[in-house]
Amino acid sequence: MKPPYHVTTKILQLISSISEKIGEINAAYLYKPPTELRKKNRIKTIQSSLEIEGNSLSLDQVTAILDNKKVIAAKKDILEVKNAIKAYENIDNYNPTSLTSFCKAHGILMNGLIENAGKIRTKSVGILKGSIVTHIAPPGDLVKSHVKKLFDYLKNDKDLVVIKSCVFHYEIEFIHPFMDGNGRMGRLWQTVILRQYSPVFEFLPIESLIKKRQSEYYRILGESDNKGDSTGFIEFMLQIINESLEDLLTNQNVNLTSQDRIDIFKEKIGNSKFKRQDYMRHFKDISTATASRDLKLAVDSGILDKSGDKRTTSYKFKK
Repeated sequence: MKPPYHVTTKILQLISSISEKIGEINAAYLYKPPTELRKKNRIKTIQSSLEIEGNSLSLDQVTAILDNKKVIAAKKDILEVKNAIKAYENIDNYNPTSLTSFCKAHGILMNGLIENAGKIRTKSVGILKGSIVTHIAPPGDLVKSHVKKLFDYLKNDKDLVVIKSCVFHYEIEFIHPFMDGNGRMGRLWQTVILRQYSPVFEFLPIESLIKKRQSEYYRILGESDNKGDSTGFIEFMLQIINESLEDLLTNQNVNLTSQDRIDIFKEKIGNSKFKRQDYMRHFKDISTATASRDLKLAVDSGILDKSGDKRTTSYKFKK
């Protein structure tokens, strides 16, 4: 069964705006940001997602852990950060439509924090806010079938990937498939799904905007629960995605290094042979000398294989 939601005028407007921004990002080579920016955004993503769940570590402390420096803080908070770093570092290895992959990611994210990390729950749970029960999740004996249906929808439904990512995020919060860690898994897996739409989403810190609007995030989750329909949550998350893309376009002054250009071109060309002219056609603002330096650096670093000589020279990325 398809999860309940409907496509509104606001959703269509946001999808159009997101598509336009993705086009601008592609034209500016921002779909794979420079290395330093990727690291900065990954740290913001991890710190924000964990802060939503009550983790006390700051951006500086998360940065220190990522750099293998000692941090004085609660052991649980440090372990949450280390697990999240590992979970996000493995993002290339996750299959967005695989329940097995989803559970594996949860096992990494919650390792040492709960029993049965990576295992679908079989017990019933409710969510408390203070002493008030705000959400009663589906009974434990129904959870696995609900999750399987959700992954079937993700794999087979013809709706746009960006919409399905929002629906999936909401449904994971509603189903609550694990005893703990469902919020951070919903946010992580939305990123995993969105990478199918554009590689820019791997390093786009959507979670930092959710953190800024945390009370609204939870309010809209609750309203969607009451209505039995995720339309409002889809609108909210599309707005967050749109604002994240706008922030990237507005505030990031990107100066690509040789390595950045090589990484970007590798994603475009794959295993096909190419010449210097092909490389320059992709990066129209660089000189012949810069292109030659980039390619020589990649050859000397063992990234590229070079064949031929002078006018017949061609290149191919090593596997």
